[in-house]
Amino acid sequence: MKLENLQQLTTEGKNESSKELDRLSARGIVQMMNDEDKKVPYAVERVLDHVSEAVEVIAHALENGGRLFYFGAGTSGRLGILDASECPPTFGTDPELVQGVIAGGPSAMIRAVEGAEDSYELGQEDIHKYEVTKADVVVGIAASGRTPYVLGVLAEAQNIGAKTIALSCNQPSFINKGVDVAINVVVGPEVLTGSTRLKAGTAQKLVLNMLTTATMIKLGKVYGNLMVNVQATNLKLKERVKRIVMEVTGVSYAEAERLSELAEGDAKTAILMKLTGASREEALRLLNVTNGRIREAIQQFS
Repeated sequence: MKLENLQQLTTEGKNESSKELDRLSARGIVQMMNDEDKKVPYAVERVLDHVSEAVEVIAHALENGGRLFYFGAGTSGRLGILDASECPPTFGTDPELVQGVIAGGPSAMIRAVEGAEDSYELGQEDIHKYEVTKADVVVGIAASGRTPYVLGVLAEAQNIGAKTIALSCNQPSFINKGVDVAINVVVGPEVLTGSTRLKAGTAQKLVLNMLTTATMIKLGKVYGNLMVNVQATNLKLKERVKRIVMEVTGVSYAEAERLSELAEGDAKTAILMKLTGASREEALRLLNVTNGRIREAIQQFS
């Protein structure tokens, strides 16, 4: 299949259920959209083996000094940036650890940059512009599975030896070529023909949520189901840190506030101080030795 044969792509297909879409009432339209959206989690479920394989690749790279990059155009690029931008406040990561890149640069987040997604060469250039190395993981996101920009990104990433993952909503997918892991979430034709910001976008968001969340859990940035690496950068997050300390240690609000202040707003440190009796300095040392894993730090102290 040639790149220009869009009509052969599942994401560009006509949805027979919605062929009278413009004749429906508002309630009818949203009901139809909701019915179609219900199919998305099941489509994601069918590729969970590939998603988990991708998590293992990413976690291994990040544990060994690598970074995670998302590259995409249009909606796909915006979703990558959204997921990457949530990692620092949620998991306390350096903004450089997970990065999202959109074809055409930051301005394309708000307004489409003409021709950017059609440039294979721009994809190749962006790999070097963002200084991707062989230690990193590159995820190419393209609902159609054939975006030239993403094809260029993945090809160049492979040339420099980086691990590569493809995320698309078509099968077969051009961007699968040569990648370490291919994730193809086939959600079927959209309610609005070709509008991949709908089901395809939802599927991509679900998978991206899994990639970073599961990776960060494996890296020890979660304790139980609590965001113990959250950074107390505003009032809401300062309160969240206190609640996390209360839940893990069973202390009162006042004691959680005292511990949080002693730990300078770091939930992990506060928890370790309470559970082990360690000083802030000793707690920090233990966390450094165990790469931030609370359970291992507690075991080492005892």
